[in-house]
Amino acid sequence: MADHLEKALRIIQSSRDGVLQSELWKLLGVDSRKCSRIVKKLLDSGLVERVEFKGDGIKTFTLRAVKKSIRPALILAGGELIPCICCDRECVVNSCNLLLDWMYQLAIEEHTES
Repeated sequence: MADHLEKALRIIQSSRDGVLQSELWKLLGVDSRKCSRIVKKLLDSGLVERVEFKGDGIKTFTLRAVKKSIRPALILAGGELIPCICCDRECVVNSCNLLLDWMYQLAIEEHTES
């Protein structure tokens, strides 16, 4: 079922407007009962939200991925944003001096905080 969970989450995340639950089970190739259990696990984990949808006299739900906010501390080091955010260089991550310097600053901050 873990494979179906991951696949369902990818399908839901890939749709900007969400996916109808009545369509999700077809996309997953499972029956509607199994899909309901998958959706419940995704809802309980906080990864998706469910919004009631009525169309053509049928009541179903639209499933949308929950967008989690990014903790600023994860993209800041030494008061500077991670350089990749606005970088237009085509570099190799392992040898990017800007990124390596930023990571070094982050390591220093973490070491001094502990």
